[in-house]
Amino acid sequence: MTFAAALSEHPSPPEAIGEVVGAVLDRVGPAPDLAVLFLSPALAGAAEDLAATVAATLAPGALVGTTASTVIGGAREVEQGPAVALWAANVGPTTAVRLEGEQVEGGMRIRGVPAAQAQGGSRTLLLLADPFSLPLEALLAGLAQDLPDLTVVGGLASGARGPGGNRLIVDDEVHRDGAVGLLLPPGVVAVPLVSQGCRPVGEPMIVTGVDGPLLLELAGQPALDRLLEVGQSLGDDERTAFETGPQVGVVVDEGLPTFATGDFLIRGIVGADPDRRGLAIGERVEVGTTVQFHVRDSASADEELRRLLAEVGDEVPDDRDQGALVFTCNGRGFGFFGQPDHDAELVTDLVGPAVAGMACAGEIGPIGDRSHLHGFTASVLLLRDRP
Repeated sequence: MTFAAALSEHPSPPEAIGEVVGAVLDRVGPAPDLAVLFLSPALAGAAEDLAATVAATLAPGALVGTTASTVIGGAREVEQGPAVALWAANVGPTTAVRLEGEQVEGGMRIRGVPAAQAQGGSRTLLLLADPFSLPLEALLAGLAQDLPDLTVVGGLASGARGPGGNRLIVDDEVHRDGAVGLLLPPGVVAVPLVSQGCRPVGEPMIVTGVDGPLLLELAGQPALDRLLEVGQSLGDDERTAFETGPQVGVVVDEGLPTFATGDFLIRGIVGADPDRRGLAIGERVEVGTTVQFHVRDSASADEELRRLLAEVGDEVPDDRDQGALVFTCNGRGFGFFGQPDHDAELVTDLVGPAVAGMACAGEIGPIGDRSHLHGFTASVLLLRDRP
């Protein structure tokens, strides 16, 4: 296997695409099995021409791409200005996927799910989706039910603020809605990492009352009162972070004897019901589920991503060829960490220069037994040469 990535910040689209295609060709040669293209909003209007150039000159077996507010290439995260990143690999025959949503009575029907090709063992689907046109969490739940051996990693396009503004590339086509993806071949060593950037505070509690998405009681007391109680117990620094955006962690494996960072699916508190003393979170939970409040800050995010990368890095000989695709939240970056290129630099330190990706309007990756849609997360797909 071989992997390559290239980044250009040239303001001229023809010059920029020429730079990245040339660099990738030098590394993987013509006709790699797959390629992924990331474009900043400044280049969205040229998406058709740029995709056509990649298809004609690099001639990948399968091509997908999208627009993003931040483009990642190697150790760089370009948060402003024009940028294009191209990532390519030889991993075996890869299937390009196009998903579309169709409104029907009672909801939406998703067309294009590669059910037949994805069966027969563990597979990985790289998914790039428009946030305005598909119900992604419902889609992921359906994929988990129908294709339990399928792992989905990717992100939501962040190159536009409204419907129709994003571009989604699949082979020689450019779309403004739905999703595109790459179904990787069987046997590829694909390692997903999801760093949610939170740490637990207070103690785990059992959910004792719910009403739909509303948490009413935690350990026999009103959920809002439990939130205030935990906040008051924290030190000054933690309390400040907690008050600006408390999170709720939902345990994904109730069989564990204890719970720590990484054992929770993190969901933000999206509202409160003062009369019923309840909390609304972006996840439906059942009575009997264990939850714990969390705090999110840059130190927690840095520590967790470093830990996850170190764990997988210990398993790989230094001479193994590898590459990575990085899907980080558009709320991270310089404004969150106070330094540029944080997530890209950490991944590149482990993988080498064959890294590309984007800042997302929502990140996709597995927690527990299935993939979920996340926020404020760094979701990484690490691909390696076979042992």
